[in-house]
Formats: sequence, C-alpha cells, structure tokens
Amino acid sequence: MECGVWSVERGAWSVECGVVRVDVAVIGGGPAGLAAAVAASNEGAGVLLVEREARLGGILKQCIHDGFGLIRFGEKLSGPEYAYREIGALEQTSARVMLQTFVTRIEKKESTFLLTLVNRDGITQTEANSIVLATGCRERTAKQIAIHGTRPAGVFTAGNAQYYTNVLGQMPTKRCVILGSGDIGLIMARRLTLEGAKVLGVYEAKPSPSGLLRNVVQCLHDFDIPLHVSHTVTSVFGKERLTAVEVCRVGDDLRPIVGTGQIVECDALILSVGLIPENELAESMGVELCQNTNGPLCDQNYMTTVDGVFSCGNSLHVSDLADDVSQSGETAGRNAAHYAGQRRTFVDMSAGKDSPYVVPQRLDLECSEGETVLFCITCPVGCRLSVVRQGDEFVVEGNGCARGVDFAKEEMTSPKRSLTTTVRTAFPGVPVLPVRTDGEIPKAAIMEAMRELNGVLLDRELGCGDTVLEDVAGCGVRVIATSDALIGGSYVKAI
Repeated sequence: MECGVWSVERGAWSVECGVVRVDVAVIGGGPAGLAAAVAASNEGAGVLLVEREARLGGILKQCIHDGFGLIRFGEKLSGPEYAYREIGALEQTSARVMLQTFVTRIEKKESTFLLTLVNRDGITQTEANSIVLATGCRERTAKQIAIHGTRPAGVFTAGNAQYYTNVLGQMPTKRCVILGSGDIGLIMARRLTLEGAKVLGVYEAKPSPSGLLRNVVQCLHDFDIPLHVSHTVTSVFGKERLTAVEVCRVGDDLRPIVGTGQIVECDALILSVGLIPENELAESMGVELCQNTNGPLCDQNYMTTVDGVFSCGNSLHVSDLADDVSQSGETAGRNAAHYAGQRRTFVDMSAGKDSPYVVPQRLDLECSEGETVLFCITCPVGCRLSVVRQGDEFVVEGNGCARGVDFAKEEMTSPKRSLTTTVRTAFPGVPVLPVRTDGEIPKAAIMEAMRELNGVLLDRELGCGDTVLEDVAGCGVRVIATSDALIGGSYVKAI
C-alpha cells in the first residue's frame, strides 16, 4: 500500500511509513477538545487528541472558583473538578493523547489531512480523515487596547494574575485596579481580596458590566468592591514597577472625556478586556473567519468552509459558560466522526438587527418602599428578584424557577456562599492545591475560613475530592481538594 493513502478501519489505528493514521484529530485539550474527543470516540472513530500543555483541562486548571457544570452535570463544580469529570470520561474511551505537543503545519491532501507535530521526541506526522479545532482563545493585552505610558512591571491580564495566584501560589499585587468587568476580572477581584489584597475599583468603559450578573453580586457586592461604569484607564505610571494609573470618564462614543482624569495610586493593573479566538491554524488552512466573532464560519454541524475541518468552543466564538463550550465540542466531535467527504449545498443566513446577542443594557437597582431587590446567583440566568417581608414570611417575585424562592429566603435570613481557594503544599512541583468547601458556609464566616486555610501546609498526597479539613471555621462543613496533589500524575493514556 502506498504511503499517504487512507485505509485504516474505523476506530482502529495504523502506522505506515512513520505516519500515524486516525479518523479524527482533535487539536486542543480544554473542555471543548475533551468533549469532542469523547464524542468522536463514542461514535466508533479512532481519535488522537493533541495538547500543547503538560496536562489536559485547558484554562479550567487555574479556574478554582465554582459555578461550572450546572447545565452539564446538574451541580456546581470548580474548574479543576469540571476538567476531572471530562478527563475521566476520556479515560473510558480508546482515544489517544499527545501532551506537550505542537501542531506546526496542516496540509490538505486528496481525502485526508496531514498534520506535522513537534514535541520533545522530535517531529512526527499524523494523517486524519477530519480535524476538530478546539484551540480556545487568548486575552487582549494593554498594547491591544492602547493604554499610554511606560512599560513597568505590574500590568497583568486577568488570566495571568489568576495563574500566579491559583497555580504558583504567588500574590501579584497588594493594591490594584482592574480594568474591564468581564467574568475573570470580577472573579479575580474577589480572589485577590480573599488573599488580602486591596482592590481599589473595577473600571468598565461600557455603561453596564460585561460579566454575568451573579458574578457582579457575589464578587463585587459581597466584598464592597466599587464598580465604576463609563470609566477607563488612559495611562500608566512607573519606571520599574507600576506606581499609579490615570482613570477617566468616557462618553457615549467610549472615548475619554477631557478634564475628567484622576490619578489612582496602585502597584498593579489587571486587564479583563476581552478574549480573542485562537485561529492561526484555521487561517493557515484557508478557513474563512467571521468578522463579528473572529471565529470560523460554520454550519449547524460546526463544519467550517473547509470540508472536513470542524471548530468548537471558544475558538469558534467566546462563550460565557464552559457547559456551552463542551456542548459545542460534543456536536463537532460527533459530526467529525461521521464525516466522509460528502458534498454540501449551503443557504446563507444573516443575523437580525438585534442579533447576535441580547444582553441587559441597564440595571435598575432602585426599589419601592418595603421591597428588597436581589439577584439570584443559583444559575447563570441571574433573575432579578423582588422580595417583600410580611411578618415571618417572604413574598418573592421575578424568579424563573423554584430555586429563586429558596435563594431569596436564605439570602434575607442567613446568606451563604461556597468558598474556593488554594492551600499551600510541601511539594515543589505543586506549590498550591485548589480546594473548595463541600457545601456553603455563612457569608460572614468567609474571611475566618480564609485565615484558617492560609495556615494549612499540605504534606500528604491527596486525590480530587479528598478531605483537606473536616470542619472549617466551625461551620460544620469540610474542605475538599479539587485537583490532585501528585507530582507528574497523568489521567490519560499517552500514544
């Protein structure tokens, strides 16, 4: 048989002339790639998953906060727990994984794709019948939003600040300003406050916050962190380390208003100013991109304008929820497994004038006498609740489901929250371990729980779900690990 001819049986593997042949090659091991690999494998396809980092899970590994999995798993999980579930599902399949591996080139052949892969073992090639691009997204930087001034240390993207705090166990700031009210920025405002930093304010150029309403409530309102809408950062100051920033009001055109500048002294500026889908590989294959999303144009099967190339997750368009990312990965993986070079006929579709998204443009925080307005945080919808107390009873309106009533009653009498953080370990390779409370604790006890957990030094190996503390802050709630405290541990089979 000639080299380069597709001949492998579905679900099987073969190696000819040094080229590994598979049905589906999935590029990216985050939530979208994991879901795509599982779905394609469950359809009987031979799957190779390529990931450039040392562990699977993508950005989930450093997102130790909870709120993941409400749709997909029906419960509130932290990012590492969500990844742990998806990786566990992958382990049950025949899919193979190549870690710390980069895709440097993809060539379209007559009926297949030839991928050139580079890792510490050298250069290898893989031939696949179809490809799923699950390459995720990257953060916008200070350079991309044109902030004037010098280039001192202390300017971080929210993701970088999250990595320093949650993975390396290092505090990047003592007094900071956060620009942008995206979800990661809001979550980091809370996270840094819990670790003892002073968040001087969150500044948002738009007239309303960009992140989910539940994050505005539990990350800013809960900790009295000020949110300044219609404001932006225009300059940074400092020679070696950031010493201050200038903030200005902006007009309806989002441009700074002359004469409104104020100097805010701080040692860090944290940017939460949007995400850009990673599509360099897609562009190298001639995939057409959408100007509105910066992701590939695709059909209802998530196949792009290049036959046999599928896209999913945040590389397709930036999503608010990991659950939605996984769902798109499942669809793309399942259809990639059944791709057989079929011809297609398209009908172009265009968005209406109010599309592609509908978001609240204004939040009415005013309420009538005797009424309390709450925003439910039990799910991402964030219903606006009107609560009126009548004696020992509460009349709740505005809830979309029964959970809203229960939340309102508890919030009015004894508000509780989940706590996600990290504890120090004695393992040099894993300096901090993400943990969470196995249930909610009184909101008033959160800082006491943080002080207790900051005194923990973990000197034993733990698995995901194992107990770190039996009873935190006298609340009767245990603290559990949400990842493994293992050195060099691997969840999946390597090729």
